[in-house]
Amino acid sequence: MHRGRSHPGAGAGKSPESPASHQGRRPDIRRSRVAHPAGGVGQSGPGDDAGTEASGAGSEAGLAHETGPARARVRVRAPARLHFGFLDLHGGLGRRFGSIGLGLDAPGLDLTATRADTLTVTGTEAPGIAAEYERVRAYAALAARHLGVPEAGDFHLAEAIPAHAGFGSGTQLALSVAAALAALHGAPFVPSAFADALDRGNRSGVGLAAFVTGGLIVDGGRDDSDAPPPVIARLPFPESWRVVLILDAGRTGVHGAEERRAFRELPRFPAPEAAEICRTVLMQVLPAVVTEDLARFGAGITGIQRRIGDYFAPHQGGRYASAAVAAALADVEAAGIAGYGQSSWGPTGFALTRDAAEAEALVGSLCARHPGLTFRIARGRNRGAEVD
Repeated sequence: MHRGRSHPGAGAGKSPESPASHQGRRPDIRRSRVAHPAGGVGQSGPGDDAGTEASGAGSEAGLAHETGPARARVRVRAPARLHFGFLDLHGGLGRRFGSIGLGLDAPGLDLTATRADTLTVTGTEAPGIAAEYERVRAYAALAARHLGVPEAGDFHLAEAIPAHAGFGSGTQLALSVAAALAALHGAPFVPSAFADALDRGNRSGVGLAAFVTGGLIVDGGRDDSDAPPPVIARLPFPESWRVVLILDAGRTGVHGAEERRAFRELPRFPAPEAAEICRTVLMQVLPAVVTEDLARFGAGITGIQRRIGDYFAPHQGGRYASAAVAAALADVEAAGIAGYGQSSWGPTGFALTRDAAEAEALVGSLCARHPGLTFRIARGRNRGAEVD
């Protein structure tokens, strides 16, 4: 992350991945699963598909993880995600919400766990690490009960995803802690089952899918059951495209009780608006990813952002949660960038560029005009979390 100067390459030095690690075959979401490295969960090599063993298009109902030998040490690296918006907040067809989002190669979570008789949590001095200690302890306690294993292990956080910034940090941390604890004790671990036990993915399935498979994700929303939202589309994000992240460290997005209150108090979303969003996703956004047409993809995402942002404006202070990010996004629009918006409740904004050079140029101009913000260049991550 950088203030006042261009980012040195697309995520250079910020991700364990090499540029080639995003390349690989297009996964069949119906047959992919999280592999166990010597009894662990979620290992994937460059180009591999970390996913769920699923029956049907994107369902995790058929997921089966093998139990393996307990491990003395395990490392989990999990991706942040962008949430581009909801498909159907009206819910008149029997499913509500539905989401579209993207796994990112940065920022990310880097957690190491070592077998021990008690539970300890430590970390580096990187920003935001110490603030996550209590969440690690809480998730370890929940995971131990869920898995039926001792609440024990030395957990060390080397890198954390910024909390309440629109990156889905809670879901990634919870799943990472549970995956690590399962590997330490040789216990089977089904990400969707643990997410459901935590009420993670209560509205959106993008965070869970980003942990499992990465890529550009569309989920089908919630019905009246307790089942997590099914993934109905998962596409690889083009290798050359970049995402400029616009961060405002002085703000946090709506979350917790405030978020629940917002959903209670907002009026019902208009059905014609939901229909137009679904049409945009199906007939513009998804085809544009396959054909690598950034102009059409970006225009579709921006259109969705405007509809969703205006709906949530009464509870976040406007179309965007941060006035500073909103000002930067106005400059993004003026620069002719087709795709931009805010992830989830923000305050993080994003802008989509066709390559690293365009991203560098955009960051350079934004740094000069918005010194109070932080800018970071990321790529889409086309695989899920790594457990090794």
